[in-house]
Amino acid sequence: MSVAIVHGGGITAAAAAFGGRLEDWLDLSTGINPCPEALPDIPAQSWHRLPDRYLVQSAVAAARDYYRSGDLLPLPVPGTQSVIQLLPRLIEPGRPIAIVSPTYGEYEKVFRSAGFIVDAVDAIGDVDDRHALAVVVNPNNPDGQSYKPDELAALHDRLKGQGGLVVVDEAFGDAEPNLSLTPLASRLSNLVIFRSFGKFFGLAGLRLGFVVAAGDIRERFEDWLGPWAVSGPALSIAASLLRSDTAPIIRRIAERQHALEGVLKGAGLETAGGTRLFSLVKDSLAGRIHTHLCRHHILVRKFDYAPEWLRFGLAPDFAADNRLAVALESFDG
Repeated sequence: MSVAIVHGGGITAAAAAFGGRLEDWLDLSTGINPCPEALPDIPAQSWHRLPDRYLVQSAVAAARDYYRSGDLLPLPVPGTQSVIQLLPRLIEPGRPIAIVSPTYGEYEKVFRSAGFIVDAVDAIGDVDDRHALAVVVNPNNPDGQSYKPDELAALHDRLKGQGGLVVVDEAFGDAEPNLSLTPLASRLSNLVIFRSFGKFFGLAGLRLGFVVAAGDIRERFEDWLGPWAVSGPALSIAASLLRSDTAPIIRRIAERQHALEGVLKGAGLETAGGTRLFSLVKDSLAGRIHTHLCRHHILVRKFDYAPEWLRFGLAPDFAADNRLAVALESFDG
């Protein structure tokens, strides 16, 4: 029987359990920019017609420049979850998979479902020549662990010698471009990079991502997804926003992150990690804090495998910061 993976964003279930209207809840359970970018004008034909070659090429060119992928053309996909499901097709069964953990549960789920042995490893140094494929989320969710591009390139070169592949998930990489491996990807033939569009731009509902990989791997993903995998409006939005000035977005995220850190510090909570879009708190009373916040209609992310952890996403404004601060202040342990 397949085991459901718990994600953030379960606001409907939380409201059913603790009451209140959905619009009255403050959802801090995700790692998504809480200040979404305004949608650019979308040509009517993007809704009316199937995505034509020009629209696809426009989005791909914008992504290539934005991700600095050089000769490699990023492949638009309907959210990176869609291509995580396809990863087992890239390799033959018989050798184990390494996943730097803890991280997204979906990676382990899809490989185990396909019959692979999965090794949850603590760091890239624990990946060895037995592994047919290694998954590294950089920076990682939920602890924020990160690796420099040259460290990941060295991992690639080591596994390539044994025919192995490296998958680097850069879902949270937009706000930390110095960590991205995409500028080196054109010389790394056994590499797959996943990029998320919705987290940084605050448009997760668009269901859009990109795959950066060498030609043969890219072509396989494109063939598996089939024609018109990404909608015309999504391609149009990507072409516009990826060519926009993103410096204001980075500044707003930094302001929101600084405000969250201030609230958590003021509440006496210990930050154990995180990225620009969320903070991970470690506390022996995490479960009770989670329930307390739910009673105040504030949802944060808890973890079944680490009951002392809570992940706090960014609040959208200072009023929400204050609401969280007041709720935490009323927690009596």
